Amino acid sequence: MKRQLTAAIGLAALVAGAVGCSSGGSAGQDAAASAAAETGVVTVWLMGEAQTNWPELVQQVNDEFAAKYPKAELHLRYQTWKDKVGNLDEALKANNAPDVVELGNTETMKYILNGSLAPVDRSSYDNNETWIRGLVDTCTYQDKLFCVPYYAGARVALYNSAMFKEATGSEAVPATEEELLSALDRVQSDNRGQKSFSALYLPGPYWYAAMSYVAAYGGSIARFDDTGRWHGTLSEPKARQGISHFVGLVKKYNHGDLKADELDQASVLGKHRTAMLYGNGWEVAGALEPLSGDPKLKDVLKVTTMPGPNGKPLPSFIGGSDLAVTAGSKVHGLAEDWVRMFTSAKSQQVLADKDTLPNNLTQLAPLKSKPATAAAANAVPDAWFTPVAPGWAAIEKQKVLVEMLDDILAGASVEAATTAADARIDQLINNPS
Repeated sequence: MKRQLTAAIGLAALVAGAVGCSSGGSAGQDAAASAAAETGVVTVWLMGEAQTNWPELVQQVNDEFAAKYPKAELHLRYQTWKDKVGNLDEALKANNAPDVVELGNTETMKYILNGSLAPVDRSSYDNNETWIRGLVDTCTYQDKLFCVPYYAGARVALYNSAMFKEATGSEAVPATEEELLSALDRVQSDNRGQKSFSALYLPGPYWYAAMSYVAAYGGSIARFDDTGRWHGTLSEPKARQGISHFVGLVKKYNHGDLKADELDQASVLGKHRTAMLYGNGWEVAGALEPLSGDPKLKDVLKVTTMPGPNGKPLPSFIGGSDLAVTAGSKVHGLAEDWVRMFTSAKSQQVLADKDTLPNNLTQLAPLKSKPATAAAANAVPDAWFTPVAPGWAAIEKQKVLVEMLDDILAGASVEAATTAADARIDQLINNPS
């Protein structure tokens, strides 16, 4: 899954220090002694969010790993979403893949189908019975699990409450889309002197948002039919309604570059160039960064449910990440234990305390009533997901949905663009990439 990135690729080798053996019974002493004698180098690839948003979790787990395996080494490398897939593909070809890799939940099926991931023993992980189903599904093929849910994400409205209050008299976002658009019109009018100000910043190629509007109208990207094959459904009437609705909002409210994607949208919010965007709750952190945004907005930026068409909340994509041990790992046991530590209940609580949705419903429950996380946490059970199909990774890689939206915004009709997109989807979706 793609998300905004603020981290650069980095490499750090963390070498554990020695600790004493357990003081428990003989079985515990034997286990501790066995772990203390383990050697090997575990290479972990995490995405930049771990480095910028929860570095204390990374340190906590690495310290725990070092204490248990004092003779092992841990090499940690941070990746960007832009480069990770290419880097991983090259590493796999060269038989130099990491032992543990973080995968966006739309990336997993490609690596499951090409045999790059090792099976997972679900029963050995904390909260495995209450893992969020949308994440588990992305790790599962033919009833076997090949990765472990790490954290979840759901898109919400991120907004500048001061701008809304100045324009409408209330800092709250209206509950219906009709009322929201009226409020956005007033915000736009109040800021008409600011160049490229977009009351609602909705990037043109932002297909996650576009498909949320498709879902709102009851449409879908593709469907698995009774012949045992997938086929594209973007040209069906309900999907076209949703795409037309999205494109209409982009044309009306986005006064920037219509070809710019959503990866830098947090900085648009942080630099006061929009009053609202549709994104992940954790993107607020990027908007508050001194270089990319404005720390003074700390008490001004808020999150809420995004109103959608037909008087209902806009359905959200169920985002998130998973952690997998690669099939070729020479230190499989060490690698899996690191993943076990990183996804433990203790570790997941660190994420929950930082308003990031944990991987399980047990620890998610308190976030449903917390103002900063309620919108995203409550969106998770009814969220939509991309087709869990063999060729989905190729559809993303070839930017089928992005190019469809670009074509429409450049002047192509919705009818022509969706028909062409379906034809490309049909060519790719049933073939493992």
